[in-house]
Amino acid sequence: MIANRFLPSASVRRSAMALAAVVPLLAACGGDSDKKQEDQIALDASAQTASVETLYNNGMDALNAKRYTSAVDQFTAIEANYPYSSWAQHALLMEGYSQYMENHYTDAIGTLNRFVQLHPTSSDVPYAYYLRALCYYEQISDIQRDQQGTVDAMNALQEVVNRFPDSTYARDARLKIDLCRDHLAGKEMAIGRWYQEQHFYEAAIGRFQAVVNDYQTTNHVPEALARLVEVYLALGLSDEARKTAAVLGYNYPGNYWYAVTYAQLDRDHLVTGAPPPRGSGPGFLSRTWDWLF
Repeated sequence: MIANRFLPSASVRRSAMALAAVVPLLAACGGDSDKKQEDQIALDASAQTASVETLYNNGMDALNAKRYTSAVDQFTAIEANYPYSSWAQHALLMEGYSQYMENHYTDAIGTLNRFVQLHPTSSDVPYAYYLRALCYYEQISDIQRDQQGTVDAMNALQEVVNRFPDSTYARDARLKIDLCRDHLAGKEMAIGRWYQEQHFYEAAIGRFQAVVNDYQTTNHVPEALARLVEVYLALGLSDEARKTAAVLGYNYPGNYWYAVTYAQLDRDHLVTGAPPPRGSGPGFLSRTWDWLF
């Protein structure tokens, strides 16, 4: 009986068994952490002893094999261990490219900004600006979300055009700027249509007019003009509806939206005769818009 006093109770035994089960797991976790730390130490030691050529070649091999994290490690090691070598400049740019390929856009933007600051006279600076713009461009979200990313992308692309207007990067940047503008116009149209559906006509007019005034080169303008006609008719503003339809007819006589608008005005006995003739020349839309309003 006395001996039994020193035996653990059932609850204590259960706790001890649970602890015994947990300890190996903790040891394993600790082991994983220790191993990662050991691997990093080994990598750092290897980088210190490896030649700069070896590190660069290792980075390029990893990049070609799509092992982007490994590539970043190798290029970073060059910057850390051989900061004044001729390889460091190229390694920094390739580090940014590897981060871009890994979809680590924020890291890539930071690296590319650092490249431009450290090597402003490099022949690779135009590419660094272009790659940074792509980092913004590829983060553009759909029109249902906030479009600040689209604005940032358009600004970064415009900087490429402004700084390097005759480069191949500028030509591609101009195309992407047009796509950004189309995206922003699409956002304005989505909001305008929602306002129109909710009968918030004044707010809808503001959105549709913004598309006509600010995004004249996009494919959204014909619909914006047609929607303005619809809103003006809903408000009983027949003169404004006719004038807007005239702008639509002058610039887009064969467009679907003009056909719909003309038919609507015809049903309401607000037009007479044939549709107006086609306009021509750059800036014709803005001229007719300013003339009518």
